[in-house]
Amino acid sequence: MAWDTQRTKQLLLEAAVQEFAEYGPEGARVDRIAKLAGINKERIYQYFGNKEQLFGHVIDHELAKVMAAASPVPEQCRDLGEFAGLLFDWHCANPTFLRLLRWEGLLVEPQPTARDTERAAYYVERITAIAQAQRAGTIAAELPAQHLLYAVFALSAWWFTAPKVIAMVMAGLADDSPAARRAALVRLAGKLGR
Repeated sequence: MAWDTQRTKQLLLEAAVQEFAEYGPEGARVDRIAKLAGINKERIYQYFGNKEQLFGHVIDHELAKVMAAASPVPEQCRDLGEFAGLLFDWHCANPTFLRLLRWEGLLVEPQPTARDTERAAYYVERITAIAQAQRAGTIAAELPAQHLLYAVFALSAWWFTAPKVIAMVMAGLADDSPAARRAALVRLAGKLGR
């Protein structure tokens, strides 16, 4: 029977996502990743290199998913509210993603990853789309497009970054359901462009 290399890599990546999200790059253990995946840990080194390189592969893997699923085409960037709503939906369905980004941000010297160029191009494409919408008058030009894009990212992510703070701030609201939060986010992000 032939060895299914792609399946093995996928199992290892899925296990590594969970491990790194929970423990971060410093606390993650290769033996736990291998055990969770049901794969010999030597395969990790064979396919991904050392633990730091594996973390880079995990970031790349998760970024590819978010760029594919929570990415409006540039024409849709004229609606900052809907873009924020797409990101909110993504974070609801993928709670580990922001944890991984926080861990990446805590690294003293983050390692470059294979998708850094693609990641930067993703941001540039959205910034360009927002700037074009500003020139066309569909988004206000008061703020730079970069600031608007960052604001949409920040507003969308904060709901999932600090749940205890959010619970305290939202205490007393008649409706603090995820649907109500999403609707408020879409309205608020939409106002950024007016």
